[in-house]
Amino acid sequence: MIVEGLVYTKQHEWAKVEGNIATVGITDYAQMLLGEIVFVELPVVGTEVISEHEMAVVESTKAASDIFAPVTGKIVSVNSTLESEPELINKDCYNAGWICRIEMADDASLESLLNAEQYKQHVKGAGQ
Repeated sequence: MIVEGLVYTKQHEWAKVEGNIATVGITDYAQMLLGEIVFVELPVVGTEVISEHEMAVVESTKAASDIFAPVTGKIVSVNSTLESEPELINKDCYNAGWICRIEMADDASLESLLNAEQYKQHVKGAGQ
């Protein structure tokens, strides 16, 4: 499932941009590849993040995977529910399974992100 109206990274993160806040998570495709998610290392509120740099880690029964910031800015909130219920990412990655919110420094990093149709083509090219 790829949701219209979100922007995507080639590393399979999504962002919902509202004003200067980007809510971030991993895509349905990413959670399917990872399998059952058993642990999420959330970023720390107040941390400055840079687009395309590691900001969190998701561990599954198959592997640990770095989560990359889709935009540059500062972490303003995290989904602390994931600490006790990491499987929310598997169940509802675009809503209840969001990872963090980033106050964007500017709009520049949005330019390199993919829209839903572009991400669909990217995933198709990756063998899906």
